[in-house]
Amino acid sequence: MAVLAITLWLCSLALAGVSANITNIFALTNKELLTNNLVSDQYLTIYKLRSLAVEFFDHYSNATLEDLTPDLNEYFYGEPRIPSAQDLECLADLALLSNDLASSKYWALKMIDSWGLLPSGILVGNLWNLGNFDECIGIDHAVTTAHSIKGKYCFSKLALSSGSSMLAIKSAVCFPASCSATHMDTMLRRLFQTLLSVEISSDVQMVDEATCQTSEAKPYDGLTIFTIVILSILGALVGLSTIYDYFFCQDEKTINPVVKAFSARANSRAVFRLVDTKANPNVIDCLHGIRCLSFIWVVYCHDYLVFSHSPNMNMSYVLTWIDSFFSLFIKHGVYAVDTFFFLSGLLLVVIVLRSMDRTKGKLNIPMMYLHRYLRLTPLLAFGILIYMKIMPLLGHGPLQGSVNFDDYSTCEDTWYWTLLYVQNYATNRLCISHSWYLAVDMQLYIFAPFLLISLYKWGKKAAAGIFVLMMLLACCLFSIMVINNLSLGSNGEESMKKLYYATNTRASPYLIGILFGYFLHLNRGKNFKLNRICVILGWLVGLSLIATCLFAVYGQNSLPIVEEAFYVTLTRIAWPLGLCWVVFACMQGYGGLANSFLSSPLWQPMSRLSYSAYIFHMFIESLNGGLTRTNTYFTDYQVMLRFWSDLGFTMLFSYLMHILIEAPFASLEALLLPTKRPSPPKLPVFEAKIAEVKSKADESLVEELAEGATTSPTFEEKSATAPDKDSV
Repeated sequence: MAVLAITLWLCSLALAGVSANITNIFALTNKELLTNNLVSDQYLTIYKLRSLAVEFFDHYSNATLEDLTPDLNEYFYGEPRIPSAQDLECLADLALLSNDLASSKYWALKMIDSWGLLPSGILVGNLWNLGNFDECIGIDHAVTTAHSIKGKYCFSKLALSSGSSMLAIKSAVCFPASCSATHMDTMLRRLFQTLLSVEISSDVQMVDEATCQTSEAKPYDGLTIFTIVILSILGALVGLSTIYDYFFCQDEKTINPVVKAFSARANSRAVFRLVDTKANPNVIDCLHGIRCLSFIWVVYCHDYLVFSHSPNMNMSYVLTWIDSFFSLFIKHGVYAVDTFFFLSGLLLVVIVLRSMDRTKGKLNIPMMYLHRYLRLTPLLAFGILIYMKIMPLLGHGPLQGSVNFDDYSTCEDTWYWTLLYVQNYATNRLCISHSWYLAVDMQLYIFAPFLLISLYKWGKKAAAGIFVLMMLLACCLFSIMVINNLSLGSNGEESMKKLYYATNTRASPYLIGILFGYFLHLNRGKNFKLNRICVILGWLVGLSLIATCLFAVYGQNSLPIVEEAFYVTLTRIAWPLGLCWVVFACMQGYGGLANSFLSSPLWQPMSRLSYSAYIFHMFIESLNGGLTRTNTYFTDYQVMLRFWSDLGFTMLFSYLMHILIEAPFASLEALLLPTKRPSPPKLPVFEAKIAEVKSKADESLVEELAEGATTSPTFEEKSATAPDKDSV
């Protein structure tokens, strides 16, 4: 036992265990609250647990069934409960572990050595100790040819009776895999009660089976096998089509359309094709840059959320960081989504009204809906399968599954709401949380054709009606916040569902995009001559609107509900109005360096991959976060380092998903549901030639706008009358 005591002392006091939910850490604003809670009697109680590892294995050196399952004394139908086979196996493995610890066997020492320690720096927010994950699950001690003891890695959880939610410590424990989380939970409860007279509430589960991992891989279920098979078939089709295209097709125009749909060579050529920004003056080139920068902003903000779930050793620093100037760019990342809505409405109007001019006002609305659904849904459906079944197979780590934004197991019950694009209203358990945008955008798209028909028939009167509708919806948002006392900072389900996910509260940027698109449609081909003063005033007003949205509430942690309602309502109008000037100035030649940057052809490949990247960026972020083996340190620079790697792998993975799923299904959809274009009237040769040139110019505009110029996260805004990609 002396050797055991020395060994355990060198292995340094393994178990500590207090766990509380830190998911909403960004909502914390009072640093003194954490410090005052920690510098208290509770901290002194926790400090006594530094020698818990020694006490634990000394106390349970001769463990019995009663130690594992104290309810054995309970009677069922007059007879005591019979120990299960797992109870007996766990007891036998613990006895062998205790004996081999006394003999300093290497495998037994690894079992103890892999435990987490009581974190140092608790007073500055270091509330995690991950132990050694790989050392624990790597244990495989052969007892007999038929039985071996394997390590089981779990997180311990303990809530003190005083109930301080701010005191949250997580520490790793390692047990024989034959023992369940219930066994561990029971033993720890009894130990705390015996040594420290700490009564653990029965409502708190100290060790949860959901946090436990072993080296044994779970067998694949039917859906996992189905997903792997389908992806393998698609991969084989892409590979064979690419080989055929490369070796047997001399001219890309003569390639079979089905082969071309699956050819990685043909699809890559389309992705990385750089179109001359001066080829067509009607094309809005700056939208590529605006879209890509907004997507980058989304990824960057989500990386901060990943870090909030990570085992940061300086979590208290977050409380001061939240009040910093730089944090405003993260807290107001919601405006990136408003940018997407604005671009979506803008491009839809520009494309569809141009098409309606050619068809004399005809619009095939059912075909519009069908085209859009078939373009968006295949990648989203595969995204659900990959998040739910493939991601758990790709990486293992102590935090696997705990740094995700979502519980992807809920997809088994709510996947169909996602594919119907009604998940923002139909359920509180979103399958893929960021898919709420697709639902809102689809619902706005369903309503949009009626606005477009009104604009075509009644012109400015319809535009005035759309403006009134936008103001009424803004008033609706204001009323919801004030009457129900709902704040976006509350992070409650009701607040998110009514203020963040609701279509009516997110419609303002979309409607402004429609109105601005109608303005561009009326003035297409027209050059506005503005003097220097007007241009300067335009930029001052536009940038002031954007800056007000970002920085108006700097230094204010909370606002009275009426003030917050005004801020939220007005900024959802001010932000797209600021973007209107940016787009207008870039189109009319008043953009300067901004236009040169936003209109660079280098944005085009990323823009075409934006939908796939939006779907799968959280896949990469969650995967990388789950692989964390040690405590992290939170700073803006550290998040930036994580961001660049996440963005890089996101684009690589989105390119793979694009050539594997998105591009083939889009091409097949275009083959199966070809878009009909009106036949031109018979004209004299000279006039026919002029009409042909104009038609090609119009089609080029539609093509450039539709091909990746539509807003990420949505895909191509191809209307029922827009030309096919391959026909231009």
